Amino acid sequence: MKILREQTICEWAGVEPQKPEAGTKLGVALGTLGSGPINGLRHKPENGTNGWYIWCGEVMSQDHDFFSPLHVEHIQEYLPEVMEYLDLPPGYRFLIDGNNYEDVWYEAELLNA
Repeated sequence: MKILREQTICEWAGVEPQKPEAGTKLGVALGTLGSGPINGLRHKPENGTNGWYIWCGEVMSQDHDFFSPLHVEHIQEYLPEVMEYLDLPPGYRFLIDGNNYEDVWYEAELLNA
């Protein structure tokens, strides 16, 4: 079930959208797909990445191979429900459960990592 609102995520959060550039990569924990909830955090874009890291489940692993690179154009095939969150600027996180829970917040520490 999609959460119904009359605003975009960025309007709702009160921030200017920063859409990921076409052709950039994000990190997706492909091995966690199908678990819940869905988490995302955005660092500063650099070296062909757009800063996004997305995983499913309660815990983000620190294993070096937890995330796989994926071009932003392909996220629709894996996690279409996160598409509307990808315009959040660096420093933002989201947590959704695919039903009716949604949280978006800012963490300044993400800009220093």
